[in-house]
Amino acid sequence: MSTPVESRQARVIDELRVFIKKVLSDPTIAVKSVDIARKHRLEADANELIAREISANTTIRIPEKWSEADRMFLEIIDEVLDDEEALY
Repeated sequence: MSTPVESRQARVIDELRVFIKKVLSDPTIAVKSVDIARKHRLEADANELIAREISANTTIRIPEKWSEADRMFLEIIDEVLDDEEALY
């Protein structure tokens, strides 16, 4: 029997697997997501705006109540933009 922590980790892994499949099947998702994040990054409630626009413009669906995987995705986009800024 798995513990609650193991169950949560399994659920996050499953969500990330589905996400990775979507990105690999449509490479424009990553570019669109980063462009959307770049546009809203400095606004109040940036992650909320980013999540809504990504959901509206890609096959990625980020619900109103975010899962751990959704949060991780938004954090990773922010890290990508941080790295991008560091290059300049």
